[in-house]
Amino acid sequence: MTFTDEETSLLADARFFQKKAVITAKVRAQLEAAHRALTTEVAGVSLTTPPGFNPQAHQLVKGEHLEDFPYQYLDCPKHFEGRNTFTFRILFWWGHHAAFALLLEGADLKQYKKRFVDRFHQLAGHDLEFSLAPTLWEWKHGEGYTLPITHDRKARLAAVLAERSLMKIMRCVPLSDPRIQAGQLPQLSCETFRAMLPIITA
Repeated sequence: MTFTDEETSLLADARFFQKKAVITAKVRAQLEAAHRALTTEVAGVSLTTPPGFNPQAHQLVKGEHLEDFPYQYLDCPKHFEGRNTFTFRILFWWGHHAAFALLLEGADLKQYKKRFVDRFHQLAGHDLEFSLAPTLWEWKHGEGYTLPITHDRKARLAAVLAERSLMKIMRCVPLSDPRIQAGQLPQLSCETFRAMLPIITA
């Protein structure tokens, strides 16, 4: 198996790997800042959560192979226990976008579904999208993957939601967005979490 000229150039380019290391550290710092900001947000609201939920639980993860692209993410709050999932994830997916997602599955899903429908117009208009994937772990968005939560889609989304055994609400922001460049991941995280609160608060 031979290397192309372009591959050889990249392989030998030490600056490329140095830049990647610097960017990785900056993303980590932004996610750590988002964790601090979200911890304050979570402490200030009364959430409907599954048994055993710990509002302090979180995790920071870094990997190289989400469909062949590097990724870093923060789960805060984080709850995966048995069949119950109640997690807010910020995924920084290199080459794609920053995704802010509420992952819900298990005992309280019926309540979350009802609130989604009853409070639909509070959720609409905040750049949120409803994941159509059969799993919580699909991170692409757009046609075939997500439906934008807009005021004119209530009936359609209510019908889709009724058949589902999980919920994933996402907001995807391009990595070229000036707010990402300016280090505003914590502000975007809190803004998006607040937009999703009608689903998870009494």
